[in-house]
Amino acid sequence: MASKESSTDGSLLLWLSIVNLLDLLYIPLGLLSAPLWMRKKRGGWGQRVGHVESMLTGAASDSTRSRVMLHAVSVGEVNALRSLVPELAQEADVIVSVTTDTGLQQAQALFGELGSVDVVRYPLDCSWMVKRFLNTVKPDVVGLVELEVWPNFIKACVQRDIPIGIINGRLSARSFKGYRKIRFLLRSTFARLSFVCVQDQDYRERIEAMGVASDRVSITGTMKWDAVDASTHTQPSSKAIEIADAMGIDRGKFIVVAGSTGPGEEALLHGALTSSVQLVIAPRKTERFDEAKAAVGGCVRRSTGECKPGSTRFVLDTIGELSAMYELADVVVIGRSFFDLYGSDPVEPAAMGKAVVIGPKHSDFLHAMEVLIAGDAIQVIDRQGLGDVVARLLDDESLREAMGHRARACVLAQQGTSQKHLAALLEHCGVKNT
Repeated sequence: MASKESSTDGSLLLWLSIVNLLDLLYIPLGLLSAPLWMRKKRGGWGQRVGHVESMLTGAASDSTRSRVMLHAVSVGEVNALRSLVPELAQEADVIVSVTTDTGLQQAQALFGELGSVDVVRYPLDCSWMVKRFLNTVKPDVVGLVELEVWPNFIKACVQRDIPIGIINGRLSARSFKGYRKIRFLLRSTFARLSFVCVQDQDYRERIEAMGVASDRVSITGTMKWDAVDASTHTQPSSKAIEIADAMGIDRGKFIVVAGSTGPGEEALLHGALTSSVQLVIAPRKTERFDEAKAAVGGCVRRSTGECKPGSTRFVLDTIGELSAMYELADVVVIGRSFFDLYGSDPVEPAAMGKAVVIGPKHSDFLHAMEVLIAGDAIQVIDRQGLGDVVARLLDDESLREAMGHRARACVLAQQGTSQKHLAALLEHCGVKNT
């Protein structure tokens, strides 16, 4: 009979065989950061530790086809896959993994009804959780959208001979500054990537500096241009009309939509626009919905189901409805760009042919901004001039229409990138792109 001491030693050895040094680092970091991440309510903890069996509906279950996994962190990355996933599903089974609750909701809304596509939660990066996840999902190739390099996950894929790489890759100057400080820790992780498709030359140079071999990096552009509908629509969709009617928005009067706003911007917009202009505010983060309402007194909130005809201030505090609201806009203001953040994506309203205004803080979207600015398709303005610029646009229909035509033309000229990512993914899982 084994002694208690030998049994304990055996348990310890078994535990150490399951975890690794990185796991031992994650545990205290998780405990120390708990006060921060516990502030926000999060669901699906069983799924976050790798138990995703119940999320697999069987849509991606054709055993004769390759299985492609695409990992998108949140809403922005999910939206970038709008064009790629349907096309990819014609060639292979697709698993879309997502980290955030809002991203999961958006992925399910976009892809939940597609054949050959399942949506799951991405696991925490502890080795045993990653192992459990991969044992269930069984991908033949993994594409990480934009930049989501978790060491244990990448290492586990390489150990299983699963090609893993980055698609739609981007590494901003601000992020690179932080990554470079811990490059000695991450270099081996980046070096394990099988392929990297980046948006432009600057991103390529930064990715290579992190340790990816140059022959594994290619410039393919951004899929965000493909993820939007740039066809001409003369009438708003039934969904847009339903939202407007439900909130009491008068479609016969001017509507300004402020998308993905950040702290301070709701009050700024409220003060900059006259009370006769209907202002619809869509905060970027769900935890800021109450704060946005407080900044715009007497507003109508979409989530309450209330309708107040005659109101001119509205808060769109629901997920997945901003695109429909953009359809109704006479002018779109891009949020997180007027204070100390780094901008939001201007591509979608530009594709709709809207007159788009953005603040000077937009460093996270430099490539898109360079294209739109070069095409005279967007107005960059500071906080002091915001009200005057919006008023001028509202007063001049021909100016709005001209900006909108130029914006749509810019988007159309950039489209086609998703096909390049499709080819890269299929190549690495041994499927010839037909």
